[in-house]
Amino acid sequence: MKLHLRFYLWYKFLNSLFFGLAVGSVFVLYTPLEPSVFSLGGIGLAIGLLVVAKKYEKMMNLFVFFAVTLMVEVIALLIVFSVLWFNISYANALFIYIAYQVTFIFGNYLMRMETLALKKTVLLSFADVMKQKGYLLGMVASYLFYKAIGFLGIIEKQTQVYFLHVGLLCIQLLILFLIFKAFRLR
Repeated sequence: MKLHLRFYLWYKFLNSLFFGLAVGSVFVLYTPLEPSVFSLGGIGLAIGLLVVAKKYEKMMNLFVFFAVTLMVEVIALLIVFSVLWFNISYANALFIYIAYQVTFIFGNYLMRMETLALKKTVLLSFADVMKQKGYLLGMVASYLFYKAIGFLGIIEKQTQVYFLHVGLLCIQLLILFLIFKAFRLR
């Protein structure tokens, strides 16, 4: 397996754009959850991070990097689908929260593997710049989206979040495409 840098950098940009756009919506999506759920989620996250860290020796290769990256992005796609198909309820909020926690469990691994895969400081810098540009653009676009949709008279928060996720679906599908372009068999 080989990493195609150009597609990988665009993947990093869109991945961060996605999260920049989505970050504000979690406050609406998590509304049904009680605070104790977040404490349990933090405990689960810490245990998950520990388990993954203990498996690094077996996971530090490009194929596992691809598989984990793909899994994390498929989970993000499932989150988008759950927002679009189901009402914001306790069960759906809990699913979304747990799904995000699962993706966060692999965050340290993905960062460490990215460092090993890109090898050169200049490439790591490019990846981090793309991530920050994507996140910043996503946050600005999110702000402008909520202001524009409010100006159009759509002021109910759940409806606003629903419409945002229509756009997130398109971005997430492009992210999945880029993963397959970035990770290629020789």
